[in-house]
Amino acid sequence: MSKPFVNVAAGMILRADGSLLLAERPADKAWAGWWELPGGKIEAGESVLEALARELKEELGIEVTDATPWVTYTHEYEVNIVRLAFCRVTGWLGVPVGIEGQRLAWIDPQQAPTVGPVLPATKPPLRWLQLPDRYLLTSIGSSSGVGAFLDRLTIALKNGIKLVQFREPEWAAKAASAEVYAAFQQVVKRCHEFGARCLINSVHPVDWWPKADGVHFRAADAVSRQHAAQANRPHIGLIGVSAHTADDLAAARGLNADFVVLGHVLDTPSHPDVSGMGWDRFAALASQASLPVFAIGGQSSATLETARQHSAHGIAGIRQLLE
Repeated sequence: MSKPFVNVAAGMILRADGSLLLAERPADKAWAGWWELPGGKIEAGESVLEALARELKEELGIEVTDATPWVTYTHEYEVNIVRLAFCRVTGWLGVPVGIEGQRLAWIDPQQAPTVGPVLPATKPPLRWLQLPDRYLLTSIGSSSGVGAFLDRLTIALKNGIKLVQFREPEWAAKAASAEVYAAFQQVVKRCHEFGARCLINSVHPVDWWPKADGVHFRAADAVSRQHAAQANRPHIGLIGVSAHTADDLAAARGLNADFVVLGHVLDTPSHPDVSGMGWDRFAALASQASLPVFAIGGQSSATLETARQHSAHGIAGIRQLLE
């Protein structure tokens, strides 16, 4: 017998200081006493954002003024299957109160929750919310460019970059590995000096991976690992995956990745002969990811809000994020 399927809109209600609102489930509902993200069922004819606004008005007495789609994630419980459309809520009128008698708590999503227990379906978004919204990729090119790059990286780190990927396929193809490895070590060291994490691209040797804070898999590498029945998550820290298609997204889920980089979205100098997928195609694929998605291709601080409106967690890039 198949389980009932429920579509739910859930709000990541975020204050300017980054704190997140959780609500305790009332005594007269299933999972009473457990904590969750506020929201509820999407009714026939409603969009996700319409349902979210209605539910938050009914549950918390607030009027949503600024919300964007984020991650759509499916969780199977013993009695039903719930598809949760998580949305970021950054603007509202009124003060949240528990209209149904539920307790509310503002928590720091960068720390372990101070309330609990937390519903199983709420745990993944709490983890995903710890990801920064900008992801910088290196493009050093040669040993002669290391010094200048580190200077620019330092400025970017001072300006708040907290996630970096060491990715040098062209350099690695034409230079001695020791030369590239030395640069990799310097980039990791500089990131750590500013409290940032540095991932290494899977194009680089496996024995380098433990020196990084995680691995970013190229789409082909993620797919091949999945096809080789290596879908169990490697013990290598944070996992990112590059994706261009729905199959790539499936491979990322098979690796239990933490996030996906999807694109390219807009036309870029690095892909002069290939048109970008555009925002509509990006949004359609992002809604299938079940993971936080970074938009790549023509991205900068000026496109961050547009990316969020199309279900992106944040943006990834090379040149623009170094400025």
